[in-house]
Amino acid sequence: MLDLKWIKENADQVQWTAEQKGIQLSVTKLLELDRTRRQLLQEIEQRRADRNRLTGQVREAMLLELNDEVRRLQENVRENNDVLSNQKLELTRLEQELRELMLLVPNSVSPDTPIGASDQDNVLVRSVGTPREILFPLLDHTTLGQLHGLIDIPRGVKTAGSRNYYLRGAGVRLHRAVQELALDLLSKKGFELLEVPLMVREEALVHTGFFPLGMDQTYRIQDEDRWLVGTSEVPLINYYSDEILDLRKPLKLAASSTCFRSEVGSAGRDVNGLYRVHQFAKVEQVVICENDPALSEELLQEITANAEELLQLLELPYRVMAVCIGDMSQKTYKQYDIETWMPSRNSYGETHSSSNVHEFQARRSNLRFRDKDGRLAYCHTLNNTAVASPRILIPLLENHQQEDGSILIPEALRPYMQGLERLVPPSSL
Repeated sequence: MLDLKWIKENADQVQWTAEQKGIQLSVTKLLELDRTRRQLLQEIEQRRADRNRLTGQVREAMLLELNDEVRRLQENVRENNDVLSNQKLELTRLEQELRELMLLVPNSVSPDTPIGASDQDNVLVRSVGTPREILFPLLDHTTLGQLHGLIDIPRGVKTAGSRNYYLRGAGVRLHRAVQELALDLLSKKGFELLEVPLMVREEALVHTGFFPLGMDQTYRIQDEDRWLVGTSEVPLINYYSDEILDLRKPLKLAASSTCFRSEVGSAGRDVNGLYRVHQFAKVEQVVICENDPALSEELLQEITANAEELLQLLELPYRVMAVCIGDMSQKTYKQYDIETWMPSRNSYGETHSSSNVHEFQARRSNLRFRDKDGRLAYCHTLNNTAVASPRILIPLLENHQQEDGSILIPEALRPYMQGLERLVPPSSL
């Protein structure tokens, strides 16, 4: 959690940030609780001192065989202990309430973060590539998927309910190919690849800032303290929790994992197709570095460039957006979204996200390093979606469709597709 002293010194800023990020938090109440807690702590310490003093007086009275005095003092001790016991219970309640409020405190945002209320207020940073003009009847990814036998949504819904799907044949190979391409790209750039747990304890999600506010987006294993992750960012950050790290070079981690999200709050949105589904695969980049703002900003640009390089290898037009404060999560200090051109929408759709979190996750996870003077300090953490599938299949299929119904395979993917250069509808074979 963020430092309470810092919150106190920046109360107005914290309250404003919470309101901009849509978080229901009263900083005034938080600080009042802290004052009450500290006052109660002083009273408890005084009660403990009184107990020790009275206990000593009881021993002295016993030695002098002053029985009436012993009984009187023992009654005082009992009364003091009763009050002390109630104060301890009240302290526990106050500390729990204070912790709940502290877990709602948002990270501050970078000075260059745009002000705005939603993704409509995000600001264009750059566009790369020009959307291709399609002069023949456009097929969307679901139609292309059915035509080629790649995607079966009706049977996915029959088996698992809405927002579920099957991938088939070359659809599975494409799904895996983009992940393998991303992993190879990151491995060449010095990222260590990990296979990670898909079920984690609640504390792991608290450590990374996904809880308590994201509980409704997360699936829980019934009757267990285990939750299905919506991103491998959670197990990657927790890999080093409670450790003191050697950060002479930033730690760069990557994982490809299945992810699960409940999509609460998105009823009626993107129900058809593969854009918003409950289960998907994601290759995630996580970087842990010294708490140097200039360094973490440089690394933010680097991991964003990695995702852009992948899109360039996939030969897809995209744009990078600076995310506004109202479209940010609680934990984020600075964020870019990458949106890829999706012809069936006649617009760009979000496919990637990059975030600099500064110390927010490190404080919760107790990730520390020794600075040049040997003092312990909290790290900075960053994360980025290198690729998420099957969402990336939407622009991949739609942008590369041809007039004859075939789909070109980008050259960079062909080694992962057994050299296949294009997908041809079965009826055309």
